[in-house]
Amino acid sequence: MEQEQTPSMSSAAAAAAGAEGQSVNPVEAETETDVVISNEEEEDEDALPHSEILDMFEEGLAQLVQDPLLCDLPIKVTLEEINSQIALEYGQAMTVKVLKADGEVMPIVVVQNATVLDLKKAICRFMELKQQREGGVKHVSWRYVWRTYHLVFQGEKLEDDKARLKDYGIRNRDEVTFMKRVKKK
Repeated sequence: MEQEQTPSMSSAAAAAAGAEGQSVNPVEAETETDVVISNEEEEDEDALPHSEILDMFEEGLAQLVQDPLLCDLPIKVTLEEINSQIALEYGQAMTVKVLKADGEVMPIVVVQNATVLDLKKAICRFMELKQQREGGVKHVSWRYVWRTYHLVFQGEKLEDDKARLKDYGIRNRDEVTFMKRVKKK
C-alpha cells in the first residue's frame, strides 16, 4: 500500500515512512531545515516595523494614563513614572516636595527607605525628563549643582549621602529646600 508524501512532512517522518515499507518521493519530501526556514519567513512577514510597535505602545500608555490612579502623569509618560505612581499607591514610595530657589516645587517620588543620594538621583531624573518634554537646557552639570547647592530639611543640611531620609525625619509629602551653599572665608 503506497501513500503519497505531503510537502510539509519532515525528513524524520519521511525516513520513518520509508522504514515501514512505504515509498517516499525524495523530491516531494522537505527537510527539517526547509520547514524551519519557511516558518521563519512566515514570522518575518507577520512582524511589524519598529515604528508601528512604538505607536501601538504609546497608544496603550495613553489609555493606561487615563486611569484615575495614573491621571496625574504627563502624556509622554515613562515606565519608571508609572511604576513610581503605583508604588506610591501601595505605600512602597513617598513624595518629597523639593522647593527650588525660584519658588517652583518639584514632586519627587522615592522609595520609603531612600537615602539622600537616592533623592538626589531622583531629582536629576525628574529634571532630565522635564527638560526633554519642554525642550529646555540640553545638559546640566549635576556635579556643579551639588557643589553649589545643598538640600535642607527644617534647617538641617542633608550632607550625608548614605543617610536615609527617615534618619533626617523626612516623611511623605515633606518639603526639602534647595539652598545655595555659603562660602567659608
